[in-house]
Amino acid sequence: MILVTGGAGYIGSHYVQYALEQGEQVVVLDNLVFGHREAVPEGVELITGDMGDTDLMNKIFTEHNIDAVVHFAAYAYVGESVTDPCKYYNNNTVATLNVLDAMRRHKVNRFVFSSTCATFGNPVRVPMDEEHPQSPINPYGQSKYFVEQILRAYHHAYGFQFVSLRYFNAAGADPKGRIGESHDPETHLIPLIMQTAQGKRQHIGIFGTDYDTPDGTCIRDYIHILDLAQAHDLALKRLRSGGESAFYNLGTEQGYSVREVVSVCEKVCGRKIAVQELPRRAGDPPRLVASASRAKKELGWQPRFENLEEIAQTAWNWETSRRY
Repeated sequence: MILVTGGAGYIGSHYVQYALEQGEQVVVLDNLVFGHREAVPEGVELITGDMGDTDLMNKIFTEHNIDAVVHFAAYAYVGESVTDPCKYYNNNTVATLNVLDAMRRHKVNRFVFSSTCATFGNPVRVPMDEEHPQSPINPYGQSKYFVEQILRAYHHAYGFQFVSLRYFNAAGADPKGRIGESHDPETHLIPLIMQTAQGKRQHIGIFGTDYDTPDGTCIRDYIHILDLAQAHDLALKRLRSGGESAFYNLGTEQGYSVREVVSVCEKVCGRKIAVQELPRRAGDPPRLVASASRAKKELGWQPRFENLEEIAQTAWNWETSRRY
C-alpha cells in the first residue's frame, strides 16, 4: 500500500487516480488546506491531518501495511515563501523530516519526492539537466532543496531509497474531467488564461515584455499532469525493483513564451484573451526548459502530452465543467 501525502491536491490527486488505474492500493493524507476532498476518488481512504503530527504518522504506519510513500504535501507559492519563510521551512522541510523519521521507525524504505526546478534557481544553461548547479533564489526552492540534501544523507547513513522528481511547469487536467486544477489564489498561467476567457477575470497579466527571447516574454516548459503521475509511478517501480536512488528532471524539453501560451489558449477556447503588459517580476528567469533525457533513459518515461494545445484543451475542459 502507498501512502500519498498531499493526495487531495492538484498533482497528488492525479497521481492517486493514475496509481489506482495501475492496480495500486492507496491511502491519502492531506490537511485540506489547499487540497479538496472531492478530488480523492470514491473508495480511497482520506486521512485528514498534518504530516507534522508525530502521533498521527505513527498511527498511520501502524494501522496500514505501507511499503512506500509518495510525497506531494507542500506549500508552493513562491511569493508567499518570501514574505513568510517560516511557514515554508516548517511545512516543506521540518514536517517532511517528520514523515521520513516515521518511515524509519516503521521500517518503510521507499520514498518518491515531489521536488521542483526551483531548486536550481536562475539557469546558467538551458536546457537544464540534473547536473545543473543548484542555487535556489527563494525559500520555496530552498525548502525543497533542503529535503533533497536530507534524502542524500539518509541514503548514505541509513540505506534509505528515494527518487526525487524535479518538475517544471505542471499543467492540464484529467482528460476524463474527473479532477483538475483548483487553487485559491490561482497563480498558474494556463488556468488564469482560461478564467479570463470565461470572463471571471478582466485580463491576463504579462509580466515583462523585454526579455532576451524571440517575443520578449518569458519561456517555460509545460508538462501535463498525467505525465507527472506516470513519472511517479515509474519512480516507485524503480525503487521496488531494487533500483538506486536518483534525481530526475521532468519536462517536455520544449519551451513556450507567455505570448505563445496565450495564443494557444485562444485557439483552444475560441475566444480572444485580453492581456495587460506589466513590469517584470523580480526573480523571473527568461527561460526555464528541462532536459529530461535521463528520466526517459533510466525510468522509461515518455510524455504523452508533448503538444501544448493538447495540454491546454484538458485545462479548458476542466475549467468549463469543474466540480470543485
